[in-house]
Amino acid sequence: MKTRFLQKTLLGAALAACAVSSFAQGTVGNWPDKPVKWIVPFPPGGAMDAIARTLGEVAGRKLGQPFVIENKAGAGGNIGADAVAKSPADGYTLMITSIGMATNGALYNKLSYDPIKDFAPVSLLAVVPNILVAGPKQSDVKSVKDLIAKAKQNPDKLTYASAGNGTSIHLAGASFTSLTGVKMLHVPYRGSGPAVTDLLGGQVDFMFDSITSARPHIEAGKLRAIAITTKTRSPSLPDVPTVAEAGVPGYEVSPWFATFMPAGTPAPIVEKLGKTLNEAMNDPEVKKRLSVIGAEPIGSTPQALAAHLKTETERWTQLIKESNIKVD
Repeated sequence: MKTRFLQKTLLGAALAACAVSSFAQGTVGNWPDKPVKWIVPFPPGGAMDAIARTLGEVAGRKLGQPFVIENKAGAGGNIGADAVAKSPADGYTLMITSIGMATNGALYNKLSYDPIKDFAPVSLLAVVPNILVAGPKQSDVKSVKDLIAKAKQNPDKLTYASAGNGTSIHLAGASFTSLTGVKMLHVPYRGSGPAVTDLLGGQVDFMFDSITSARPHIEAGKLRAIAITTKTRSPSLPDVPTVAEAGVPGYEVSPWFATFMPAGTPAPIVEKLGKTLNEAMNDPEVKKRLSVIGAEPIGSTPQALAAHLKTETERWTQLIKESNIKVD
């Protein structure tokens, strides 16, 4: 009797597993059969929003279903991230995010989600460099070496603006002062817009601004480009050296954008979406549209994004703790 009962139990389990597998395969095979929600955890108009809308449009055409962009801003991206973490893992919700995915765990005392455990990495999307720019009252600073020399002669006198504590603009400045040993005052603003306004007005001296917002002012001659924060020069401003080649070896801050889905999303869906987004990033029209905001498409596998997130989390957590950086 025990043997017969065991056989029935095993047979039932096997049939159930087959049923689940068949259902999952059918779901993946039909995916997507309805619109896909793409959450942007910041307001419209920024680089993140532009990347999502550009790639979403192309991915929607390729997959036969629209990608609906939903801006869910607030708390440094945490509101949008929390919404995605708590969404069904059915393949119909994804999120674009940035370096905050690697930094918010150290910046906030308590998060309502786990940046590693609650998400399925899909693909890296693009890098949008930051650029060290000098305001109009710093006409004597034309290079990184000029800035370092002046800052050492005037400790805690020179200022650099940011879009807020813990943003990539702030971290770019904190990394610069850490590697060079200079002392500069950080002035946080609530967004890049008001920071740039004060930089143009001379209320602050420097900024490691996103190339997206800084380039128009550079081209208009209102701000001076000193150096790019990424490892290599930007195709958008090829004559501007990197911070590393301009005199700070080992310096690199590459603000990246990536996409994630809720943890538990079927791997075939994640892989299908990642492949579609990578194909979209190789589209000449997409590259052209992204170049307008200074974005450099990169793409990756889900595994590569997971490894990248781990490395970035370790790196920025260390700097945040060493520099005692706290959110606004």
